[in-house]
Amino acid sequence: MNILVTGGTGYIGSHTCVELINAGHDVVIFDNLSNSKESVLDRIEKIAGKRPKFYVADMRDLDSIRKVFSENSIDAVVHFAGLKAVGESVAKPVEYYKNNVGGTLNLLTAMTEFGVKKIVFSSSATVYGDPAIIPITEDCPLGTTTNPYGETKKMLERILTDFQKANPDNYVILLRYFNPIGAHESGLIGDEPNGIPNNLMPYILQVVVGKLPYLRVFGNDYDTPDGTGVRDYIHVVDLAKGHVAAMKKFSDEPGVYIYNLGTGIGYSVLDIVHAFEKANNINIPYQIVERRPGDIATNYSDPSKAFRELSWKTEFDLETMCKDSYRFAKNALSGQ
Repeated sequence: MNILVTGGTGYIGSHTCVELINAGHDVVIFDNLSNSKESVLDRIEKIAGKRPKFYVADMRDLDSIRKVFSENSIDAVVHFAGLKAVGESVAKPVEYYKNNVGGTLNLLTAMTEFGVKKIVFSSSATVYGDPAIIPITEDCPLGTTTNPYGETKKMLERILTDFQKANPDNYVILLRYFNPIGAHESGLIGDEPNGIPNNLMPYILQVVVGKLPYLRVFGNDYDTPDGTGVRDYIHVVDLAKGHVAAMKKFSDEPGVYIYNLGTGIGYSVLDIVHAFEKANNINIPYQIVERRPGDIATNYSDPSKAFRELSWKTEFDLETMCKDSYRFAKNALSGQ
């Protein structure tokens, strides 16, 4: 298939482009490069042996999206593009709603105009809010989201579901991610956000390459074994392969399909710090600071539905996630 990947030069998007190419698909990317670099295309090509077609385009500009569709015969869309930092969303809610919700409405408009009926959406476990059950299944009721980022994901799930009901020959696949870390084993692509990172692993990486003096741990008074937040950390390559597996549903009946993509294991912030130190024989200085607005104590998945229906499961353990992350940091972030 000819797959349009929005936000395809970003962290998860770039790894997914590699796996899509490896699976025999043709890839077209559009990205506004607000949190990524165009040089990622060279790295994708080096890994996968094929360069995706690329457009600098912004979801908020409908005409730029139309141009991508008009110049390519798109079979399906994998939709990553969006702002994604929890803390930033609390500070800049209007920007998040304009970009994530408004931009996706433009994308759906273009898809309708050009007859594209298949979309895989990058959603998030944040839609569960402070979850009613742990581990979280897809049947867990959606909670009250604790930040605007999570609310945009929840809104977009509703919009996409309503869109499919109004267009019953369409396919909508909602993939609820847990916490992706790691990098491609080549060390060529990984999590490389602009500015000070908001997520744990890229923050650790900037500390270990000397760009930041220490890791800030946001709160140690949660109701968890060591007081720090517990999350389900998944290797980004496993997550990318989940998108390829999800496309199996395009051969089933049209509808809305929902899957958790995680490992089913919860690790605390300090678990990750100590695992990284052990895997890479390195010390990570850290300081405990105040809780971050919008964070919750515990969030990890039951991914068994994806295994049953998509034959997908994670392959990489925490040690591999930490080693692959550090390899990328040494190869890319440190400029070596």
